[in-house]
Amino acid sequence: MKIALLQVITKGDKQENLALVTPRIREAAAAGATLIVLPEATMQAFNQGRLDTQAEGLDGPFATGLRALAEELGVTIVAGMFRPADTRGGLNRVYNTALITGGGVHKGYDKIHTFDAFDYRESDTVKPGSELVTFTHEGTVVGVATCYDVRFPEQFKDLARLGAEVIVVPTSWADGEGKLEQWRALTVARALDSGTFVAAAGQARPGGPEKAGEPSGPTGIGHSVVVGPTGRRLAEAGYGEDTLLVDIDTAEVAAARRALPLL
Repeated sequence: MKIALLQVITKGDKQENLALVTPRIREAAAAGATLIVLPEATMQAFNQGRLDTQAEGLDGPFATGLRALAEELGVTIVAGMFRPADTRGGLNRVYNTALITGGGVHKGYDKIHTFDAFDYRESDTVKPGSELVTFTHEGTVVGVATCYDVRFPEQFKDLARLGAEVIVVPTSWADGEGKLEQWRALTVARALDSGTFVAAAGQARPGGPEKAGEPSGPTGIGHSVVVGPTGRRLAEAGYGEDTLLVDIDTAEVAAARRALPLL
């Protein structure tokens, strides 16, 4: 299976962001990728205005635009978007959804663990999801998690118990002191915990490496990564915009789980 991770910086308008990622998706498909993973908040970046004003269902223009593109190219796309959820405390909350579209699939995973940490409260504007989500791609079960979920090992183990051999993780990981080291440690740990390939696509770092290590809010640190089931980083991007293309052999999952039977 060839996976592409698209590390981009999205902005505030969902149609502009769709136009931004479309040629990158086409390039990845032309290079042979069949599973293309984009960051969390691909539809609308964090810190770019209210999320509820552009939130849409899976039948909205952003989601159906990606569905049409996936069908045209014969690929599966996973990308972060926002869907209407509820109203609490006078605020219209949204779901932080990872859209999965292509190959006869069109559904979403709603982020279970909202980022209520480091003096930030995502749950004020985002309603947590409650259900694990998997899909099948080229005969392989793929699980889905989003960003802050990577701090919760049981979610990754539970996805593996549901049959997942690959877990994709759209991300908009905040920069700051120690955050890159945590990101690298957590992605490796989750691959080892679950005996899966972890493919995490992040928003690139606004300002690039010159801003590295400075607090960024939830707007991206880059360093998209694919980690194998034995914890080896197979590919990792830097701070800037990039596309990672990685061939993975899912037969490695069974061998890793025999050697380290954590499940």
